[in-house]
Amino acid sequence: MSSAHKFLRSPPAAAILIGLLFSLGIVGLRSLGMLESLELAAYDLCIRLRPDVSEPDPRIVLVTVTEDDIRKQGRWPLTDDVLAQALEILSQSHPRAIGVDIYRDIPVPPGHDRLNAILTSNRRIIVTTKFADDPASAIPPPPVLKGTEQVGFNDIPIDADGIVRRGLLLMDDGKQTLYSFSLRQALLYLQAEGTTPQPDPSNPEHMRLGRTTFHPFESNDGAYVGADAGGYQILLDFKGVRAPLRSFTLTALVSGEVPAAVIKDRVVLIGVNTESVKDFFYTPHSRGLRGQAISGVELHAQVVSQYLRGALEGHRQVRTTTDGQEMGWILLWGIMGGALGLGVRSPLRFLMLGGSGLLILIFAAYVAFLSDWWIPSVPPAFASLGSAALVTTYMLNQEKKERALLMQLFSRHVSTEVAEAIWQERDQFMDGGRPRSQKFTVTVLFTDLSGFTSVSEKIDPQALLDWLNIYMEAMAQLVMEHGGVVDDYFGDAIKADFGVPVPRVTQAEIAQDAVAAVNCALAMERELKRLNSSWQQQDLATVEMRIGIFTGPVVAGSLGSAQRLKYTTVGDTVNVAARLESFEKDLIDPDLAYSPCRILVGETTLRHLDHQFVTKRVGEANLKGKDEKVTIYRVIGRVENG
Repeated sequence: MSSAHKFLRSPPAAAILIGLLFSLGIVGLRSLGMLESLELAAYDLCIRLRPDVSEPDPRIVLVTVTEDDIRKQGRWPLTDDVLAQALEILSQSHPRAIGVDIYRDIPVPPGHDRLNAILTSNRRIIVTTKFADDPASAIPPPPVLKGTEQVGFNDIPIDADGIVRRGLLLMDDGKQTLYSFSLRQALLYLQAEGTTPQPDPSNPEHMRLGRTTFHPFESNDGAYVGADAGGYQILLDFKGVRAPLRSFTLTALVSGEVPAAVIKDRVVLIGVNTESVKDFFYTPHSRGLRGQAISGVELHAQVVSQYLRGALEGHRQVRTTTDGQEMGWILLWGIMGGALGLGVRSPLRFLMLGGSGLLILIFAAYVAFLSDWWIPSVPPAFASLGSAALVTTYMLNQEKKERALLMQLFSRHVSTEVAEAIWQERDQFMDGGRPRSQKFTVTVLFTDLSGFTSVSEKIDPQALLDWLNIYMEAMAQLVMEHGGVVDDYFGDAIKADFGVPVPRVTQAEIAQDAVAAVNCALAMERELKRLNSSWQQQDLATVEMRIGIFTGPVVAGSLGSAQRLKYTTVGDTVNVAARLESFEKDLIDPDLAYSPCRILVGETTLRHLDHQFVTKRVGEANLKGKDEKVTIYRVIGRVENG
């Protein structure tokens, strides 16, 4: 397996890949506008949670037409005479700009000539017009001001959810550049400060007012996907909405109750704030105020305030990151979510860590917003939590497969404690979904029956299989009870390993395995005597057993295909143990008491037994397939205490 393939199959690589792929899916959904509404809701929340200005903008004053004003006038719309009277009073107080947010495309007698006179004599009066995409819905300015710089459109972009988040500075009708109602008033105020619109030094297509460049809104800025970015738009900051501007009613103005000092050198907007004349807009603040909307004249005043704050105080508009930066941000959180999924299995831990990550993301996005940066929060949240959930599911599924594989290999041949130890050490034990090959020092035990061939010739095959299963089950159980692993069955033979699959790292552990193997052999001897006695009573054949035990280095690992794996040990130690089991009988000391089980061990095993067993040196012999002689000992029994 190549190193690249191994890397891709490793859990960290899988987590990175899952995080990347899932995050790219989130980016794809975002590019289709599937997350736009959620992101705009998060944007609105940031606006509502942001600390607002504590004082209203002192440069702006409102004159509103209320329900009470309409009742006192006895009609709507206001006559030209009443509107002219209000403008004359305001003009006498020398404001820097007067914005009339009341349409006057047709005369409303009486007083039409009086209104035309004040409109043409005071060039600081700005009247509103509606541009509209549909010419049939357009509302022209008063004819007397058509084509002059005293006209500004009041068109406002409204998002699909009915909320205003953007403002228009300029539009082009194909013949001329048109100024917005709010911008006209702001420019008149700034004129007295010596500030006029200038091209931005770094990008001449962007407009700079005083200390701030107003960067135009693009159709995919922030959370928007394919938004109408026609004209010169900006994102509105709505700073100051919670601090209501100074306001007077129309009745108070015409009654002389408004001091001239309040009007002097300020921007004054006249508009309607009534339920009967619908001119209301929803803003990001409306979500937090039970659906409360603000009047059109208040909205225009907030936009004027944003222009003035930017030009005179350097307040920056809300800025957005590039598409590449946003993608990188989302992918980063997706990868971090995948990393979270690597180490989390508990649902409670997942909720705690996932919730903590989500809070960090929200905090980062909010801190950035306080610095006038709008960075994504909803897509990275989905990417992070989704990747974490997928990686967690993937890891659990992998663990399930690995556990099933390990249990398939070991559960029937080792004790529950050993099986659990294998599972706890799985990271060191598994490689690419299968047990990795490792070098061990183990004690290998081989056992075989003597006389099995003659027995099999006398018994019915089915009875023979039942008879053999009884024997095998009893011996395998003894191996497991003594901490060994049944490696293989072949015919009537059993191969068992003591010291796998958890590596032994100390001599004491290796010695413990050797002692366990010999104890297991003696237990097999006792069990064989019991079985022979039982078979004899049933008139069944009895047998003898040979056991060979040897301690030394082996390589342990899995053999076979992914569908059929077998865990086994290979090496010279295995070969020696097998040769000890099949060692010729005629070399055994005939003076030893008869036993149906002959147990032979090598010298390497004997050195680890610590004189716990009674042994008889058989001698040195050249085992089949071995060039060097091996010293052989026969185990008689355990040393009796006392």
